Amino acid sequence: MNALTAQPSAAPPLRPLLVLTSAVVLAHVLLLQAAPAHWGMEAEPPLKLRPLITRSIDIKPPQPTATLAAPPPPVRRAAAAVPRLQQNTAPALSAQAPAAIESIAPPVPEPVVANTPPPSLVPEPRPPTAEAAPAAPVAAAAALTIPGSMRLKYSMTGRSRNMDYHAAAQLDWLQDGEAYQASMVVSAFGLGERSMASRGHITGDGLAPTRFLDKSRSERAAHFQPDKGKITFSANTPDVPWQPGAQDRASVFVQLASLLAGDPAKYPVGSSVSLYTVGPTGADTWTFVVEAEEKLNLPAGEFGTVKLTRKPQRDYDQAVEAWLAPSLAWLPARIRITQHNGDFVDQQLRVAEKPL
Repeated sequence: MNALTAQPSAAPPLRPLLVLTSAVVLAHVLLLQAAPAHWGMEAEPPLKLRPLITRSIDIKPPQPTATLAAPPPPVRRAAAAVPRLQQNTAPALSAQAPAAIESIAPPVPEPVVANTPPPSLVPEPRPPTAEAAPAAPVAAAAALTIPGSMRLKYSMTGRSRNMDYHAAAQLDWLQDGEAYQASMVVSAFGLGERSMASRGHITGDGLAPTRFLDKSRSERAAHFQPDKGKITFSANTPDVPWQPGAQDRASVFVQLASLLAGDPAKYPVGSSVSLYTVGPTGADTWTFVVEAEEKLNLPAGEFGTVKLTRKPQRDYDQAVEAWLAPSLAWLPARIRITQHNGDFVDQQLRVAEKPL
């Protein structure tokens, strides 16, 4: 062998190489974490925290399907024939102008929006019949004889705001011994109509109204509620106490007729009759004084009458004069109302007949 035989070279130590490699890798990792915007990519904005919103959901268990039993067959009853009051053919039930029926507004008739009669006011359990009922005596503390059904037509003259006018008025009185309807209509050419109507029962105290209606441009009603001891008004005026024997401005003259027909001798000249009388917005006590017997020559003929007068109690009250005729079951043959300013309305009987 040659003396200069090549000796294998010694391998470099591994530890320094591993340390260097690790250092290079770590440097790249750090660079990537510190610079996320390389190669045109934008860093994502940090997430914003939102408040936690919770919602409660009430999950109800499914309802079991109920098996419905077939309803029992209807019970058929024989319907009793109930006689009903026929609507009269008079012009709409009206009367603010007729004498002794209006004590608040002037008596001149006013135009109305619609010429329709008010809704039925007679309580349904006891409606009156269509036939004219005979006079029905009523047992009571005061003797009473309720007039039979009748229609009275009046010629009417008046003055309002220094203007004279002529009009027609009609009183329809219907009763069947249990229930009644009283209506007053006033109509004037060019002025329209005004109406008042009363419905209720016939009791031992005479007429017992259940509802009173006053109609012209609008309707106003008074409701009698004896079970609650009050009378209420659709005009939103305060309630007033109900009193036994209370009347309204359409029934008051029939109640007067019933009292005088029951016992005329009880009401001599100078005696008085007081009736709690309800209007469309309130109530007041009307006291009538019996004055004297008078014979009247009216468009319908000559009538013997007894005059009753309600004198004003306050400055704005109306003076009311009523001439009750025994031959008309004491219903009024003439009524005159005079306002405190001199305006008046005077209605005189033209025709007396049975209602249709």
